[in-house]
Amino acid sequence: MHPSEARSMENSWAASMAAVVAALFAAAAVVGAEVVDEFGGGASFIFGDSLVDSGNNNFIPSLSRANMTPNGIDFAASGGMPTGRFTNGRTIADIIGEMLGQADYSPPFLAPNTTGGAILNGVNYASGGAGILNATGKIFVNRIGMDLQVDYFNITRKQLDDLLGRDRAKEFLRKKAIFSVTVGSNDFLNNYLMPVLSTGTRISESPDSFINDLIFHLRDQLTRLYTLDARKFVIANVGPLGCIPYQKTINRVGDDECVKLPNQMAAQYNGQLRELLIELNGNLPGARFCLANVYDLVLELITNYPNYGFETASVACCGNGGSYDGLVPCGPTTSMCDARDKHVFWDPYHPSEAANVLLAKYIVDGDSKYISPMNLRKLYSL
Repeated sequence: MHPSEARSMENSWAASMAAVVAALFAAAAVVGAEVVDEFGGGASFIFGDSLVDSGNNNFIPSLSRANMTPNGIDFAASGGMPTGRFTNGRTIADIIGEMLGQADYSPPFLAPNTTGGAILNGVNYASGGAGILNATGKIFVNRIGMDLQVDYFNITRKQLDDLLGRDRAKEFLRKKAIFSVTVGSNDFLNNYLMPVLSTGTRISESPDSFINDLIFHLRDQLTRLYTLDARKFVIANVGPLGCIPYQKTINRVGDDECVKLPNQMAAQYNGQLRELLIELNGNLPGARFCLANVYDLVLELITNYPNYGFETASVACCGNGGSYDGLVPCGPTTSMCDARDKHVFWDPYHPSEAANVLLAKYIVDGDSKYISPMNLRKLYSL
């Protein structure tokens, strides 16, 4: 073969390979674009505590776990087997994702298969026992507090860059993703109001000072998420803690009564949370922070439970101890009610799936009494 013919063949081969490589890169770009453009159901990045934990605590040595029967008995996706969710079926976060058209549930961050395309549904970082403060929930030995949950999202953020490319990842997060934060209850129940263990904290810190501390830390955590391209937020306030079966049992109040101090502290915190979200909406360009008024929603269910098809708003369906089965958490040795959809509370602390369905409907499509300044369907459409 003449040298000039050889060079011609080499040049032709190089040109062909360059075309193949260019085509592959173009195809990858198209796939990335399609992932963002066609992911109509959006993604939910979920932060918080056992109210929305989907199984992260299964992967850490923690005393706060729900990976035993009969938890999850009504969770269709697992065939009624426990997944680590602290309820009989879906959490409120699961239901909200379904209502917004999410393709699948946001998987737990710590699950080994939460990689690659799975993270495009969002990721769940929530952990039973977690709080805004790192010290919260230490009675459970291990839990993933909010600071660490945000650190974990930073890992996901880098994975999204690798998956979609930096610009597409930013567009995906800002337009397609909702960031939900359900936290604060444990900061009261398993920190400031914890019998015996909290005595030192309560002596050294007033309720006002403690709540100020919570708001200070939450402001920092939400701002960190904003710097990582989170833009659409829904933040749940703290529910009426004095009305849960656990508090009613240990304080021995009547069936139609709630414990005053936990509710007072929750209401005080909620007032400051509302002010914080107004502040962040004004100070962080492009961000939308919505407040889910879980306190009034749950109080409405508890006060008028017959109107919503429930038979009791005091007694836990799964638990033991005291008048309201509110001392022993749900597990294989505790009793379980027959009509799970007739109980507002699944266990001493957590709502039933039936209650979660009602709460989710108000947060997704409700008016400003329960979700403000707009509901989640409007927030997602922006």
